[in-house]
Amino acid sequence: MDLKTKDIQLQYEGFLNTPQLWENNEVFELQQFELPKIKTPIFEGILQKNQRLGKRVESFLSHQLKQDATAKILVENTQIQNGKITVGELDFLIETYKNPVHLEVIYKFYLYDASVGKNELDYWIGPNRRDSLVAKLNKLKNKQLPLLYNPLTKNLLSKLNLKSENIEQQVLFKAQLFIPYKTTNIQFKALNNNCVNGFYINFNELQELKTCKFYIPSKINWLQEIQTQTNWQSFEKFFQKIEVFFNQKSAPLCWLKYPNGETKKFFVVWW
Repeated sequence: MDLKTKDIQLQYEGFLNTPQLWENNEVFELQQFELPKIKTPIFEGILQKNQRLGKRVESFLSHQLKQDATAKILVENTQIQNGKITVGELDFLIETYKNPVHLEVIYKFYLYDASVGKNELDYWIGPNRRDSLVAKLNKLKNKQLPLLYNPLTKNLLSKLNLKSENIEQQVLFKAQLFIPYKTTNIQFKALNNNCVNGFYINFNELQELKTCKFYIPSKINWLQEIQTQTNWQSFEKFFQKIEVFFNQKSAPLCWLKYPNGETKKFFVVWW
């Protein structure tokens, strides 16, 4: 297996192993899709070149659904057009146990900042503070899911012999969550605590980790679980690279190996 194929396989496994952001209870009245369990999680699908992370996740889910005898993909990644203008995109229309489902897939990285907003959902923001969980939930609720009921979608549904009122709407919302450095015992009521995957630390606190080894994966490899057999770097080399991110006001995901061999994922933030 070449390095690129191995990376894709590790990304796929990372995607499969990432928990859904909430279980049983519904957040924003959004119901999570129940995923099929795969016995042999080998990715044999086709990926487009230079796919961004969100599109790669859609390809991974497509492959996963194709391994499930109870699910049939009717259409995927279908753009709804108004003339030459794209109104939006339906991630998946599938049939499961003969019931049609409109499924939107989301994979996010959020950091916990209790200074933002007033409740648990408000506290989750993107690594660079440009997006948030609540903003994404609102977009799903008010823009992405209503696309099914747009008159421009009727033509597509007619071809599939479907009516929008008979289609259930669900989401597959997976996430990796990160809490502040040296924080413990934060328990979440609405969200799945198993999604907590590491911590975040301010650039100015990094000296506290100087006895550790580090690795900075490419963004597409943020999906991967930590690989212990990797090219770990010293604090000095790592710090030089992080300084560049800091000056660009960019927060990278990093891997950390403590002197005792324990590993962790973490973000270095500039804010």
